[in-house]
Amino acid sequence: MVMNQDLLPESLSELYGNMAAAFSAQFENLIELIVTPGWRQYQLVIILFLWTLAFLLKFLTQNRWDSWARARTGWPKWRLRLLIQLMRRLTLVYFVLMSWSLYWVMQNTTWPSHSYIIGVIATLAVAWLAIALVSRLVRNRTLRQIFKWSMWIYATLIALGLTDDVAEFLDGVAITIGDLHISVLGIIKAVLLIGVLLTLARIGTRTAERGLKGNADITPSMQVLLAKGIQVLLYGAVFMAAIRTLGFDLTGIALLSGAIGVGIGFGLQKVVSNLISGIIILMDRSIKPGDVISLGDTFGWINALGARYVSVVTRDGREYLIPNEDLITNQVVNWSHSDRFVRLDLDFGTSYGDDPHHVRATAIRSVKTVGRVLSGGKHEPVCHITGFGDSSVDYVLRFWISDPNKGLTNIRGNVFLALWDAFKAEGISIPFPQREVRVLGNESHGADGQQLAKE
Repeated sequence: MVMNQDLLPESLSELYGNMAAAFSAQFENLIELIVTPGWRQYQLVIILFLWTLAFLLKFLTQNRWDSWARARTGWPKWRLRLLIQLMRRLTLVYFVLMSWSLYWVMQNTTWPSHSYIIGVIATLAVAWLAIALVSRLVRNRTLRQIFKWSMWIYATLIALGLTDDVAEFLDGVAITIGDLHISVLGIIKAVLLIGVLLTLARIGTRTAERGLKGNADITPSMQVLLAKGIQVLLYGAVFMAAIRTLGFDLTGIALLSGAIGVGIGFGLQKVVSNLISGIIILMDRSIKPGDVISLGDTFGWINALGARYVSVVTRDGREYLIPNEDLITNQVVNWSHSDRFVRLDLDFGTSYGDDPHHVRATAIRSVKTVGRVLSGGKHEPVCHITGFGDSSVDYVLRFWISDPNKGLTNIRGNVFLALWDAFKAEGISIPFPQREVRVLGNESHGADGQQLAKE
């Protein structure tokens, strides 16, 4: 491993000297442009006039733009975020449009020197607006600040004319390992490329997911599988592009990754098992988003299918992250696998003095009045006698629903209330267990009998 350390002191000193000289020259040119009479001063007056006009336009059109922006309810979040940033910098937007329009007209109708300062200011204004807008697309605050400062440093280097000198210096700060040459300039290029490509990959993945969800011809499981496949391809392409930018040999990387993969496979067996289980779940379509499942004591509906786990949301708002392997190896009750129709059973009892035919008819009639309960065809509610108990005639009431994701306990409770009201209106009684204790005894056991009765 060889590092070009002999280039650092001399190159760094030379770079500082060039930066100081360029800054001094730019400052002297600016002073000369300001104090020299003629078109240069006219351009400064024009720039101030354009900024004032842009401020007035913002004052006059702010309310109209606000009303128009509030009506954009169907836009994606990133587009709305971009629109908000434009609205906050409306003066700068107007100034950029007017300054560039004037610069283009003056370039084509008069001497280029008459619009030089206008072009420089218009370019800086565009850089200011672009950096502000693009940095807002970065959600992480730390990365946003790094991006903003990096772009301003790059814009300053362009203004000072030092981009070539800085690039040459950064390329000289390098590490050489055999045929591999890694420089600071190459690392910066790779980081920028990764950032841009990751942003594009994230946008592409979300766009593909929205397009797949809007296609009714594709099943939910296949939608998730295709979305995950697109995500893997895009992020894999980003990784390969970053490797190529740094100058690594892909053949060597393939051999090294194969050896590392074997070692990681033994240490991450559970992770790999969950990944494979997730692919199996997506391919066999046994579980899909929106299904209502029961796994052990967990009852809820599938909110999302991930690469490692399945998100299950219960009726009380809790979200369980169940590993994919558990769904493959354990028994899972899918209430809506083939269809969303679910039959529920309710057990109840009435007194022996009530007519069973009347009880059955009343129960069926009352359950049909409950919302969410289906009736007609094969989903008609039924009521059967299941036995003669100690204190009641036992019945089972069976009915169907088509929305188990809305809960089972609540519909059972509503049906019980409907039965209570119907039985009360029809004079049908619901018995409770009664026990009658008789104490039998003669003269020889009278004392024992009385003592037992007291107890």
